[in-house]
Amino acid sequence: MSELLPQLIQQLFNGLSLGAIYALIAIGYTMVYGIIGMINFAHGEIYMIGAYAGLVTLSAIGTQSGLPVAVIIGLMLLVAVLLTGVYGFVVEQVAYKPVRNGPRLVALISAIGMSIFLQNWVALGQGARDMAVPSLLPGALRFGAEGGFEIYVPYSRVLIIVVAVVLMIALTLYIKHSRMGRASRACSQDMHMANLLGIDTNRVISFTFVLGAMLAAVGGVLIALAVGKLNPFIGFLVGVKAFTAAVLGGIGSIPGAMLGGVLLGVAETFAAAYISSEYKDIVAFGLLVLILLFRPTGLLGKPEVEKV
Repeated sequence: MSELLPQLIQQLFNGLSLGAIYALIAIGYTMVYGIIGMINFAHGEIYMIGAYAGLVTLSAIGTQSGLPVAVIIGLMLLVAVLLTGVYGFVVEQVAYKPVRNGPRLVALISAIGMSIFLQNWVALGQGARDMAVPSLLPGALRFGAEGGFEIYVPYSRVLIIVVAVVLMIALTLYIKHSRMGRASRACSQDMHMANLLGIDTNRVISFTFVLGAMLAAVGGVLIALAVGKLNPFIGFLVGVKAFTAAVLGGIGSIPGAMLGGVLLGVAETFAAAYISSEYKDIVAFGLLVLILLFRPTGLLGKPEVEKV
């Protein structure tokens, strides 16, 4: 009984770090849907490309370069963010812009095709096998009495939570106070009226894809450092779960994406710890089914009002 609370705290921390990654990716889904009403199903592959960009940068710098670890991680994040920003822009221009005004099924097929293309693009360039990512933060914080259950908090997981919280606060302030943030909110409310009032809606849509890709890239680099391996196919399942988190919190709501990511990460971690790791996906998607049955708009989502 004395070990129950430390175990609970350990699993809660693990769930928060996983949920922070889901939240970073889910924000990209919810921003795109909030503005153009479409789901970017190639978003998980952008996350994967960000992880590879970080690994290639680390390989170019070298772990024995003598640079401080913070500088190396900063360079990995910078390169990944810049590269995936370009990918996000290209995905919007190639897979979405030409079919934006067509049937949504066409956009869905285009997004799935782009997802498959990016998977194979990276697999051809980097190989389809698992690749090891050197550990830059091998240590951990430890709590608990000797001889009992010890709470183990890896530095890499602490970094995930800290960076995710900082980025989410910065994003919230940017969307609320910046000119582009106000334009994005205007487009999400009424795209046609925003266009009539002089807002460059094409620019806002491209900005949304780029910003979402950058956030996903940060998540890819951080989780690669924490897990220590990656392959070209890691983006699919993570992307589906991040989409689940966005729906769980309320698709189109940025706070909802954050909340949904955290809840999904905690639920999945607790299921793996207290039931079985084989059931974690069942619990995660079962949670989605329950939310869709009893609250289709998500926890923080608002019902759409038909404009006449």
